[in-house]
Amino acid sequence: VQVYDEKRHSRLVAAVEIVSPANKDRPEHRRAFVSKCAALLRERVSVVIVDVVTTRSQNLYGELLDLMGRSDPFLSPEPPPLYTVACRMTKRGDEWLLETWAQSLDLGRPLPTVPLWLADNLAVPLELEESYEQSCGILNIP
Repeated sequence: VQVYDEKRHSRLVAAVEIVSPANKDRPEHRRAFVSKCAALLRERVSVVIVDVVTTRSQNLYGELLDLMGRSDPFLSPEPPPLYTVACRMTKRGDEWLLETWAQSLDLGRPLPTVPLWLADNLAVPLELEESYEQSCGILNIP
């Protein structure tokens, strides 16, 4: 899912990346996924990653942080198999910081609400459970 700001010449401001099994099945696919997310972040596009893939254990958020030379205590001592994370680049003084809001997910539990940053000072709640329920309804999935 991509979100554009029409007032800023249709600039891409946010992306929601839902991890698929194919994103995690080969090293080159994982690299492509995390490279895409890193490129979006470098362009100051906020990124939400939702990983509910239960058949593969790789943590793409951890790989993204490795690529960007960053770390997060959320991943220690063991990265959660299922998670969602909202990420954005923000500037404090002369330094660019990567801000993240990570949450582990549990099968059978409602999905959380995460911030979807549309501008430096504007985030909207991305209600993952409500989106999931509506998608299931549209697709006639019980």
